[in-house]
Amino acid sequence: MSKQNYVFVLDTKKKPLSPCRPITARKLLQVKKAAVFRLFPFTIILKKAVEETPKPIAVKIDPGSKTTGIALVQENKVVFGAEFTHRGLAIKASLDSRRAIRRSRRNRKTRYRQPRFLNRKKNDRWLAPSLQHRVKTTMTWVKKFIKLAPVASIAQELVRFDLQKMENPEISGITYQQGELQGYEVREYLLEKWDRKCAYCGVENVPLQVEHIHPQGKGGTNRISNLCIACEKCNQKKGAKSIEQFLDKKPELLENILAQAKKPLKDAAVVNSTRWALFNALKETGLTVVTGSGGLTKFNRVRLGLPKTHWLDAACVGLFESLELLTGQPLLIKATGHGTRQMCRTDKYGFPSRYVPRNKFVKGFQTGDIVKATVTSGKKVGRYVGRVAVRSSGSFNIAINSQIVQGISYKCCQIVHKKDGYGYSFLS
Repeated sequence: MSKQNYVFVLDTKKKPLSPCRPITARKLLQVKKAAVFRLFPFTIILKKAVEETPKPIAVKIDPGSKTTGIALVQENKVVFGAEFTHRGLAIKASLDSRRAIRRSRRNRKTRYRQPRFLNRKKNDRWLAPSLQHRVKTTMTWVKKFIKLAPVASIAQELVRFDLQKMENPEISGITYQQGELQGYEVREYLLEKWDRKCAYCGVENVPLQVEHIHPQGKGGTNRISNLCIACEKCNQKKGAKSIEQFLDKKPELLENILAQAKKPLKDAAVVNSTRWALFNALKETGLTVVTGSGGLTKFNRVRLGLPKTHWLDAACVGLFESLELLTGQPLLIKATGHGTRQMCRTDKYGFPSRYVPRNKFVKGFQTGDIVKATVTSGKKVGRYVGRVAVRSSGSFNIAINSQIVQGISYKCCQIVHKKDGYGYSFLS
């Protein structure tokens, strides 16, 4: 059975203490020396003040385009891990839909109105809403952990790839750039760019090698645009042949490979666009902020023999000698948002389709609350714990994983976690 995350502990004055093991928290709750303060992440609050000084904790972050990993490390021991999924793609889709509807509505009215104010200029630090969301979501959780644990420092993976070394492989003069980490930088970039598959045959889950698209013997360089990932069989079969000669009977594959070689890595561009905004926001917390590269993260992970996951990548950020995992069950957090302020929903043509009630609360509940429902009579007898969708009739729906239980009366429901814009689950 996998080890669970440690439990956050607060004293009666809400001062953060060192996290404890789940069994310790269970004993404190049983003897009524503590009470549950928060369900996700699970936090207990003691019924007395504690004067002792807790050991400092480092929050380590591995920012990602779709999923960000986070780990809490205390004296080289990982006590908590989490992965939160951003909703940047959903935000972009919403903005695209709104833009299309507004454009269609304007085109139906031919009169042109000039702008009355010059209020469309963006400031120098402006980020697109889908990118700004990633920074704000990460900062929201960093601030939560600062309130729940004795955080003394923050480590961020600032640069995912050493682009300077990749663009100029002959650069020298710095030990780091001449050392063994450079191979990890290039290889990690190529694995991401080629989806961890052989570029020629598409095989995956096998050892992959860095391969020159245009052979060095025929003038090919070590620039990143001339490199791809290939399995050993394809690499040896291609040898010193030109790619046109090797794929002369597969013109479509040849065209795709040449196009992919010049294609930028979209997810890497997203991370590179937000990394400095996140770094500056982390510095505003007043804590010590250290940084590391993606190549260093992978070097540490391979050195320790750890599997590739977002939260373990976060634990491997920065410089350290050893690492001990005290948890193996990270908290999975998904950004769901807080809904919308729209009073009227529109169809795909921009015309009103239905109206939304102004009051979001029904009998003290709102859609998104996590509730515990105990039904003692009728067809729905049982105990249900999940996310609730309220109805003005008082008959609610409860979502449990991928299933929806309909027609649960509000009288049977009890809130266990208020809606906060996130969904929670654990890695099974």
